[in-house]
Amino acid sequence: MKLSHVAEIVSGTLVGDDAQVSVEASFDSRDVPSGGIFAAVAGERVNGHQYVAPALAGGAGVALVSERVDASPLIVVDDVPVALGKLAAAHVAANRRHLTVLAVTGSMGKTTTKDLLAGILPGPTVASEKSLNNELGVPLTCLRCTPETRYLVLEMGADRVGDLAYLTSLVPPDLGIVLAVGSAHLEKFGTVGAVAKAKSELIQGLTPGGTAVLNADDPRVAGMASLADDVVFFGADAEVRAENLRLDSGDHASFDLVTPFGIAPVELGLVGAHHVANALAAAAAAMSVGIATEEIAARLSDQVAASPHRMHVVERADGVTVIDDSYNANPQSMASGIEALARIGRGRRTVAVLGPMLELGDVSEAEHRAVGELLAARHVEIVHLLGPIAATIAPAGIETHIHQDLDGIRAALAEQVRSGDVLLFKSSNGARLHEVAQEWIS
Repeated sequence: MKLSHVAEIVSGTLVGDDAQVSVEASFDSRDVPSGGIFAAVAGERVNGHQYVAPALAGGAGVALVSERVDASPLIVVDDVPVALGKLAAAHVAANRRHLTVLAVTGSMGKTTTKDLLAGILPGPTVASEKSLNNELGVPLTCLRCTPETRYLVLEMGADRVGDLAYLTSLVPPDLGIVLAVGSAHLEKFGTVGAVAKAKSELIQGLTPGGTAVLNADDPRVAGMASLADDVVFFGADAEVRAENLRLDSGDHASFDLVTPFGIAPVELGLVGAHHVANALAAAAAAMSVGIATEEIAARLSDQVAASPHRMHVVERADGVTVIDDSYNANPQSMASGIEALARIGRGRRTVAVLGPMLELGDVSEAEHRAVGELLAARHVEIVHLLGPIAATIAPAGIETHIHQDLDGIRAALAEQVRSGDVLLFKSSNGARLHEVAQEWIS
C-alpha cells in the first residue's frame, strides 16, 4: 500500500517521500516487520517517539506518530491507537470477501480458547499473539491478514464498558464466543453486572446473522442469547458438551465430544479440568463454521499450551514438577490452579507460590481469604505469598512464608524446594511472579 493511501485512511499527514509500505505493524521498535509500520505509542512508562529513528534504521517503512520527530518518513496523526484502528478496519474490509472473523471474550480462558480454536481451523489462519486483546493488540492482529487468510481469530478484552463496542465497530465478528462472566477487573467495573454488560457488547457487535457461542453453565452469559440471531450453547448439558470425562495423574482431561453432528473422543494435552470448557467453546465455534466433529476432536487432541505461563507443566531433571500458571490470576483461575496442584501433587509435597489477584476492588480481601481456605481444604503443605495483598491469603494451619519482593521468594525456594516437590506459580501479571517461574522452568 502507498504511504499516501495509508495517510488518507488514518486522516494523517505524510512527512517524506511517498513509497510502498507493508501494513503489518508493531509498537516495539525491535520487532517491526521489514517495510512495515512502527506505531509510536506514548505510554505511561515509555514514549515510543523516542524510538522512531532506531525503528526506521532497523527497516521500518514508516513511523506512525502523534508528535513531530526529526526523522522520515512519518505519518502524523492526532492519536496513534485510533489511527491503527482505522487502518485495521480498512484492511480487514478490503479482505473480507473470503475472510471469517471469530472473536473470543470472557473473564477467564480467552487466550487458551483462542489458541485452541486457531489450532482447529483449517486453511490460512491469523490469530492474536499472546494476549494482544485491546485497542492496540486487536488492530495489530488484523493488520497481519493477507488476501490468502481465511480465518481471523481475535481475542478481545475489556477494562471498561464500551471497549468491546469499539473493537467490534472496527471489525464486526461473524462469530463471537463469550466464555464466562467473573470478578476479574471488578475494581474497574464496579459490579459483576457491569462486567456482563461489557462482555455482551461482543454479541451486540456481530455481523447481521452472526453466531453467538455462549456458555450455558453461566447464567449471565446464557442470558445474552436474546442479543443474537443465531446461538450455539456449550456446557454440561448443552448441544456441545463433554461426556465420560476422565482426568489422568497429570491432570489431563479425556472425554467424548458430543455435538449435534456426532460424537468423537478427545484427549487434551492441556493441564487442568477447567480447560474442558475452553475446548468445548472452541469446538462449538469450529462446528459453527462447518468443521466435522471428528476433525475437531482430532485437532483438539493434538494441541498443547501455546501461550507462555498458562498451565505449563515441566518435569525437571532434579525431580521437581513446576506448574507455571503465572501470567494472570482471578478468583476462578486461582481456584483452578490450586485444584490442579492438588491433583498433580497427590502423594507428593505441594508448594504454592502465589502473588496477588489485582483489580478486585471491594471484594479483594474476601476473595484472597477464600483462596487460603481452598489451600487448606486441598492440604497444600507449603505456601509462599508475595506482597501485602497476597498476604491476606495466609491459610490457617499451613506453613506460610510472606515475602516483600521476588528476591525473597527466589532465596526461600532455593533453600526449601527438594526433589519430588510440586510447585505452583500463580499471580496477577502485574506482580511479575512469572519471572521467577521462568527461572524454574528454564
